[in-house]
Amino acid sequence: MAEDYGTLAALKQRLGLDASDETQDEAMAGALGAASRGIDRACGRRFWLDEEPVQRTYSPRARVVRDHDGDRLLVDDIGDVTGLVVQTGSGGTFSTVTDYETSPDNALLDGQAITSLLLFNGSWGSGTARVRITARFGWPVVPAEVAEAALIQAARLYRRKASPEGVTGSAEWGVVRLSRRDPDVWNLIEPYILPGFA
Repeated sequence: MAEDYGTLAALKQRLGLDASDETQDEAMAGALGAASRGIDRACGRRFWLDEEPVQRTYSPRARVVRDHDGDRLLVDDIGDVTGLVVQTGSGGTFSTVTDYETSPDNALLDGQAITSLLLFNGSWGSGTARVRITARFGWPVVPAEVAEAALIQAARLYRRKASPEGVTGSAEWGVVRLSRRDPDVWNLIEPYILPGFA
């Protein structure tokens, strides 16, 4: 189940609302959920971690990068190696692969996701071959930049009800049209955007 990248308490604090006031909790929860899923879509990845290992199947075609160390299989973000199983095969016949390394080096220790599996000997397969991976997909922890971006965007979405047609105003600035993208949100999530999703 998808998780939000912030809490109602943090959003209330950001908006200057009383923590004990629950009258707007539903609207704020909706804004926080929408902001979190919007970040997922913009980045082409998600930052919450599966509760249990799940199995995904990949075609090695267009996912294998050959480098000086061997064949690197690009995978969806893996946030925990507990229960990690890697198999190759096709149809109903799969065999377990053990001579691989996760990459980038020390990703999980650095709070980042594993994004590829490096195979030193052999190949990940060709033709109709498939790679089956059982893992906890996602990120080990939500990056601080993503959490901050979610709160900024959630506050903006929550306040949106007071700015119909994307126009807001103040005594100091007069009427102002809101930009399509918040530049601070974009700057925070930009390093996490997968190629092709910007």
